[in-house]
Amino acid sequence: MDIIFLKDLRVECVIGVWQWERRITQILICDVEIGFDTQVAAASGAIADTVSYREVAKRITSYIQEAKANLLETLAEGVAKILLNEFRAEWCKVRLNKHGAVTGAGDVGVIIERFK
Repeated sequence: MDIIFLKDLRVECVIGVWQWERRITQILICDVEIGFDTQVAAASGAIADTVSYREVAKRITSYIQEAKANLLETLAEGVAKILLNEFRAEWCKVRLNKHGAVTGAGDVGVIIERFK
């Protein structure tokens, strides 16, 4: 399986369970890997035959900002569903990083993998 990826997408959003977190925005860092057969696109040279990273980035950003989720797990699951259902992914890996959420830790977050 071929992999189309998008790394280090920074999204400003409301995220968290604590009352103070619901009043501010924070930066989430999103990485996605999309399992997709790129052979048709390679032969045709047509964007319609592949996954547009630009469209993926726009859709993920919009979803995360609108969700105002309590948990990263909720967002990761939603992003995975978008990739599988809207972008024809056969498989995906979603990594969400809430950098700075734990004092002393460089990165914290969640990684999920989903299959069609």
